[in-house]
Order: sequence, then structure tokens, then C-alpha cells
Amino acid sequence: MASLKQIARRLLSNWTAGYSVLAILLVVLALAFLSVIKLELVVNGLFLGAIIALGAIGLSLVYGIHKFAHIAHGDFMTLGAYAALFLLGMFFPSIGLESTGLGPFTFGYPVFLALPLAVLFLAAIAIGLDVGVYRRLRRRGVSNVVLAMTSLGVAIALRGIVQVIWGGGTWQYPRLSKPFYQLPMGVRIPPDGLFIVAVVLLLVVALYLFLTRTKMGKAMRATSDNLELARVSGINTEHVLWWTWAIGAALAATAGVLLAIFQAQLFPIMGWRILIPLFAAVILGGIGNPYGALVGGLIIGIAAEVSTQWLNPSYKIVIAFSIMIVTLLVRPTGIFGVRD
Repeated sequence: MASLKQIARRLLSNWTAGYSVLAILLVVLALAFLSVIKLELVVNGLFLGAIIALGAIGLSLVYGIHKFAHIAHGDFMTLGAYAALFLLGMFFPSIGLESTGLGPFTFGYPVFLALPLAVLFLAAIAIGLDVGVYRRLRRRGVSNVVLAMTSLGVAIALRGIVQVIWGGGTWQYPRLSKPFYQLPMGVRIPPDGLFIVAVVLLLVVALYLFLTRTKMGKAMRATSDNLELARVSGINTEHVLWWTWAIGAALAATAGVLLAIFQAQLFPIMGWRILIPLFAAVILGGIGNPYGALVGGLIIGIAAEVSTQWLNPSYKIVIAFSIMIVTLLVRPTGIFGVRD
């Protein structure tokens, strides 16, 4: 059990970090209102950051319990997006479920059917990979570095499967162009962006309630703190590991679908390209801290999007990588981490 000194240090650290994040956001908003940066870029950065945060939360959960960097997480996002594409572009039309332009959104009601099915599909894939690959390696006592390298191989394999089935070209979900909402200061908000934020907030709240109010959620937290102690306490840690994979994959699949909606296209390497922003968000917020990953994702998204005011959009990944390196040099434990 943590000592009073450790608890006090953790509370003080989180308190200071929270105010630091608030200060950064206030500075960004002030610069936007002073027209130093475009407020529209800040708003778009929040939408992108929400997607990055969702993927980073799943990545952080997997690391917090399995203790290795799951490099295939970005390709989980890609596979989830393509699973939804199969449903929306082929399966649903074959049974008469076709629709676009639901209300103010570019997509139709089939998205609400495709999303949970893609989530279930990815959760099954993740558990299957654990049973067939990762668990076998764990039982052989391999290091976390070997597990991480194995996940790199899994990522390449998943990307190859996507390219074999759908090719290397660009696809998009069935959609109908809709006007943006026009706000003061030249801000245009895509209606799909509001849907993205709503889904992310709903899932974050649901995850918080799951981790704090359910028996399995508490078991996951206990396993994250000490796997061996959780096992001798009677917790079925194997089930906890599977639940972690299922939840992490579900968040990745959802983030992949939302990313495809946000950028109005999907392609086989989109998950690989967002992998560095995901890791940057996890490291910035504090490795293994899902709530820190949420804040880190928002900061990475805003920084990357605002940078396009001066840099080519292709340099967004460079911004995320730079933030990750600076964080590792200045505060390796992240914003919400506690120094030993």
C-alpha cells in the first residue's frame, strides 16, 4: 500500500499537472482570440485530438496491464475502419440497408450499426491474437521487448491483410456532402466533428464508470498495480488480460472509424501514420495512465493542427514526434506521472 508521503506527492503532482494543462489551453485560446493563430485550427485540433485520445487510451490500458508497447494498435484502428467499410459498402447494401446524410451528418444510420459490429470483430481479433501469439510468448517467459517486436510483426501482417483485400488505394464511406456550421471569427465546424466529440465523451465516461464501479474494472486496476499480487488474491488475471485486449481493441476500432469519418477517406497505412501521435499522447499524459492519455491526445491534436498554419500538413507527425522527445527529456513520467 502506498505511504502517505507517496499519496501526497501523487496528489500534488496531479494538481500541478492539471493546472499546467489548463494554463496551456488558456494560452492557446488567448492566442487564437488575438488572431496569432487561427481559432478554426484549434477547433479542428480538438476533433483530431479526441480521436487520438481515444486510440491512446486503449494503448495506455494495454500497456498498463500487459507492460509492453503494442505497436499493432494503430493497425487495429485501420482494420476496424475497413471492417466498417465492408459493412457499409458491401454487406449492408446487399440486404437493402443504404443511407447517407442523416440529419446534419454526411453519413447515414448504417454507421450506427456498423460501428458496434466492427468493435466486436476487433475485440475478437485481439483476444484471438493474445491466445494464439502473445500468451504463448508470455508463458515462455520472453521479455517485454520481444513482445513489442512481435506486435510490430503483427502490425505488418494486419496491414498486409488489408492491402490484399482492399488494395493500396483510397476509399471512403458512403457519404453526402453537408454544409459546415458557421461561427464567429471565421470558424467552420463540420457536423461530423460534433458526432466525433460526442462519441469520444460517451466512451470516456463509460470507461471511467467501468473502471471505478464494476468488479472487472477494479480487477483490471489491481492487476495493473501488481499482477502477481492480484493472482494470489483470487483474481482471474487471464480473464482480466482478455478484457483489456477487448476494451483496447474496441477503442481502437472506434477511433479508426471516427478517423475515417473525420478525414473523409481511409487507406491501409492510416493507422501506421497515426501511431507516433498515439505514443506521443500516451507518453505526454503519463505511460499507463488512461486519463493522462486523454489530455495528451487533445494537446497533440491541437498542436499538430495549429502547426499547419505555418508548416505543410505532412509535418503533423513531426510535431507529435517532437513533443514526445521533449517530454522524454524534460519529464519522462509525463504530465500526470509521479517522479520516483
